[in-house]
Amino acid sequence: MTDAALNDDLRRRMTELLDEAGIRTERGLVTRMIQTALRLGLEHTDRLDLKIASSALSEMHGAFRLFRPFHHVPKVTVFGSARTLQDDPLYVQARDVAAELAADGWMVVTGAGPGIMQAAAEGAGSKMSLGVSIRLPFEEKANTIIEQDAQVVSMKYFFTRKLMLMKESRGFICLPGGFGTMDEMFELLTLQQTGKAEPVPIVLLDAKGGSFWGGLKAFVDEHLVPAGVISPDDLDRVLITDSVDEAVSDITGFWRNYDSLRWVGDRLVLRLLHEPTDAEVEELNERFGHLCADGRITRSEALEVERLDGDAVELPRLVMHLEQRAVGSLHRLIRAISALPSAG
Repeated sequence: MTDAALNDDLRRRMTELLDEAGIRTERGLVTRMIQTALRLGLEHTDRLDLKIASSALSEMHGAFRLFRPFHHVPKVTVFGSARTLQDDPLYVQARDVAAELAADGWMVVTGAGPGIMQAAAEGAGSKMSLGVSIRLPFEEKANTIIEQDAQVVSMKYFFTRKLMLMKESRGFICLPGGFGTMDEMFELLTLQQTGKAEPVPIVLLDAKGGSFWGGLKAFVDEHLVPAGVISPDDLDRVLITDSVDEAVSDITGFWRNYDSLRWVGDRLVLRLLHEPTDAEVEELNERFGHLCADGRITRSEALEVERLDGDAVELPRLVMHLEQRAVGSLHRLIRAISALPSAG
């Protein structure tokens, strides 16, 4: 079906609908969603498919509404088993790492269930916790910490839940868990490896002396790397530790100087909190110049399109033509930027 099916009269009425609803911004995107819904109806889409599309959009709306008031608060998502008991050392680790991050101003996002999720919510406290629960026949009622202030949204689909557990967070801590935890952890790694998500710190936190994540690293080194299915350095972006202090330092340290990134055409713009010196830029080029498709890493003010958008124009920048296949290595450059003496 072509756009011709959505005739001029329908388009005019959609415009009138937006006017009557009082929608003044992002009208093009709202119109596209309405058009997509109309196409689904015009194409006699199967009822089950319509229910999936409708429920997914409704669930995302509820989650966006939950997160919106906390848009400017940094968030860390904690993953881990729902079966971990309160006397387990892993429960203590999850509670303690969440407490330290919350004390540093970070909100903690969890799946709102029992086990590790409850431990993290307990450590952060109800005011600093957000929950994205899943409706299952046998578990996943929101834990009491989350329920105290109703900062939770319930979802039917794992894919919408996982989107919201990952979309808003600037760091991730994974504790040992089962299929669900491993699924979440591997999706994180896949998004980072492929550049489908902006670089973020990822910590695999174990109990003191634990070997759970060490076993994963051994499997990666002994099987995945020799088989050639991943690059030898693909796991380097992850910190494996049994130290709460190291976990917190890794999450917060990543953002010590780095603020955000944006693509402007084929140029990558890295926005910083502190402007690097000439000598520091030269050092970055010596260490990471090989990531450039051409040219060098250079300092810059906000580019024209950024100024037009009012996009963090006050921040200093580094600009480069990144080799596209090197996108998975950006985390190294960012960590080096945050370690510069000029970062304070």
